[in-house]
Amino acid sequence: SVVEALKHGGIYSHTTVNIKWVDSETVTSENVEEILGDVSGILVPGGFGDRGVEGKILACQYAREHDVPYLGICLGMQCAVIEFARNVLGFKDATSTEMDPATKHPVIDLMEEQKGITAKGGTMRLGAYPCSLVPGSKAAQAYGTTQIQERHRHRYEFNSEYLKDFESHGMKAVGANPDTGLVEVVEIPDHPWFVGTQYHPEYKSTVQRPHPLFVAFVAAALAGKDDKKK
Repeated sequence: SVVEALKHGGIYSHTTVNIKWVDSETVTSENVEEILGDVSGILVPGGFGDRGVEGKILACQYAREHDVPYLGICLGMQCAVIEFARNVLGFKDATSTEMDPATKHPVIDLMEEQKGITAKGGTMRLGAYPCSLVPGSKAAQAYGTTQIQERHRHRYEFNSEYLKDFESHGMKAVGANPDTGLVEVVEIPDHPWFVGTQYHPEYKSTVQRPHPLFVAFVAAALAGKDDKKK
């Protein structure tokens, strides 16, 4: 569904999206430039468990430090939060409690409603939920509105106890559930285009109605590509 959504975004921009698949288990600090140096945008999709997570975090860091348009979806958003906590906030052991339950800086933590659940089948946060976007944010600009509804599939969330730390250092929470306060969207305003979503925008994308975030992401990648040529 992510691949198809990227194609939809390309159709809207009258361009073909060429996807370079990267096995995140192979990404290291020594080869990340070699692997990602030729791409126009970086997308880290959802996933579960700790397999390949450190490589995903390195991809987030590369996108942030090199002004490469970035879209992080679910775990991809969480990896961006972890990377920012480690390399900007200075919390070197920051991670998700999914990866390390004993971390001193659980910037991503199990949702409160999930903590008493032992039988995992079909008990994730699933389905569509409302989200309120900050006016003027890149997400709000993409959607053309500040009130949206998106589909979810996750157990872990942004730990709002760290929200002030993130926002004071340049990563903003620009989307939240109006009922629970759950952080749904993060951005780095000083970056050309860096957006992470806890929800799965790809689930709602179609050829006739490409998802606005994929349209905006592909457009940002094209703009960055043109800038490199100048």
